Amino acid sequence: MAERTHGNPFTAVLSGLLDQRSQEPKVSAVPPDRRLDGRTCLVTGANSGLGKGIAMRLAARGAHVIMACRSGIPEAGEEVRAATGNDAVEMMRVDLSDFDSIRSFCDELRDRGVTLDVAIFNAGVVPMTSRSNKHGLELMFAVNFLAKFVVLDRLLRDGVIPNAVYGHNSRADDPPRIIFVSSETHRSSIPIDFDRFGEPIEYGVADGVKYYGLSKLHLTTYFQELSRRLNAGSGSSPDVCVHALCPGAVNSNMAREAPAWLKPVLKPVMALFFQSPEKASLPVDYLVCSEEMGSKTGVYMHMMRVKEPSEASMDPDKGALLWSKTQALLQRHAVL
Repeated sequence: MAERTHGNPFTAVLSGLLDQRSQEPKVSAVPPDRRLDGRTCLVTGANSGLGKGIAMRLAARGAHVIMACRSGIPEAGEEVRAATGNDAVEMMRVDLSDFDSIRSFCDELRDRGVTLDVAIFNAGVVPMTSRSNKHGLELMFAVNFLAKFVVLDRLLRDGVIPNAVYGHNSRADDPPRIIFVSSETHRSSIPIDFDRFGEPIEYGVADGVKYYGLSKLHLTTYFQELSRRLNAGSGSSPDVCVHALCPGAVNSNMAREAPAWLKPVLKPVMALFFQSPEKASLPVDYLVCSEEMGSKTGVYMHMMRVKEPSEASMDPDKGALLWSKTQALLQRHAVL
């Protein structure tokens, strides 16, 4: 199948609608009686949209859910507790565009002695024009990719996510699961420019979706490389299960920065044709709860279909180069 392009908001919306009509085979949803009592699950960007839908599903299964978001407001957590009857739901504040906020967040998890069974990296941004974070890095690149690298570097080193690579006790019989919310836009992305890696990019409304796809190519390439590195010596059973997915078109607030002239068209189209956050959370629920996904690593899903990500994202040489370039960039910013 030819890759679809996502050069502007119109083509992105059209692609999202076509994705939902695919007739490719699907996996079966995990039965509702599969429980997660005693498991601790982190969900970023959990105060609204898809993240909140994910938190709802996991809380309904009995998990201890840590809802991490930029605002840290308690209302979202209170809504999840009330809807699911699960009191083991808490809110934590973290601004993923701010390395200082990330450091404080990871310090708190470490100091509290939290052990994560599942970490779901859902938070993302889609500014229509280029912006920089306080560290001078392009915002989508920083939030949609770099933040995940920084958070996981800390959680793995500190043993908050148990793993053998950093000398913490591994759990071969019940490995932790790391799950990234990516996007099919990574397939039609421009290539990663390793010669100008991390340099500021200027773009306008016409190119916002293009650079969103690039941020998701960074993320999807990273997910594959992380899976390889965490499981290099683990034999047939993974030490840490690392998976990613595209949830498909979701009726969420990700389009809040669309141009004012487009919003009157975009909002009703999304409400009518796009999936609700509850439905869109199903593939995440599958990756978290299915026994099969606890014995594999490196799985990519598009909605409820298992498929390979793009060839570029699976290239081990590009994965290794991305890793080294990212470490060097973060060291220059005194983050690692």
